[in-house]
Amino acid sequence: MPFLSHISLPKIAIDEYPFAIPAFKEGINLTLRNNVTFFVGENGSGKSTLMEAIAEQCGFSLRGGNRNHNLNAAQNFDGYETPLSSHLTLGWTPKRINQGFFMRAESFFNFADYIDEIAAEDARVLGAYGGKSLHQQSHGESFLSLFSNQFHSGIYILDEPEAALSPNRLMTFMSIINNLEKSGKAQFLIATHSPMLLCYPNASIYNFTENGPEETSYKDTEHYQLTKSFLDNPESYFRFLFE
Repeated sequence: MPFLSHISLPKIAIDEYPFAIPAFKEGINLTLRNNVTFFVGENGSGKSTLMEAIAEQCGFSLRGGNRNHNLNAAQNFDGYETPLSSHLTLGWTPKRINQGFFMRAESFFNFADYIDEIAAEDARVLGAYGGKSLHQQSHGESFLSLFSNQFHSGIYILDEPEAALSPNRLMTFMSIINNLEKSGKAQFLIATHSPMLLCYPNASIYNFTENGPEETSYKDTEHYQLTKSFLDNPESYFRFLFE
């Protein structure tokens, strides 16, 4: 059973962001049955906004990290709360947990800066990231270093983790997920645009639409269908795009 088993948001009559996002207008009511759940949808559909609110309730740094990373205060985000967070209700089985990590691909550079700052006072900190600065590793290497060395048990909320990973390293990442979730010690909530990642076996997929998040299969996602269609016949797409 996943640690986080239910996510709900009531219908809120506020016509401004983030409540005006179409996927949230009628409220949401999601049941999580598996240890790996994907959120998919177009840019601006609300998937990252919801993940940020969940991370806030878990007590994770909103710029990326866990409860021990004080990155928010370091970047003048002390006391910041996502607008959605206070309205969100999370259901835990059997009890609330606060171990884990929130990773935002877009702010990973700032997180690496923060780790370097605290490593300047205690170099042992780098042991949790493969033994060297994340800035001294390639983008993909630093992502995998984080996944391999920091992920052990808890809930992992990941926003587009595929951003820096080659297809080969994306498969390595899926292997890391598999080892952790099969142990029963870890749960993953992942917002992604990667059709490869969406193929992960037995995962739940919620597509964020104008009617709210709808459960679907990976073959029914636009990400899979469009990618497959393009790779099967790229010339037809080029004729349409370039002429």
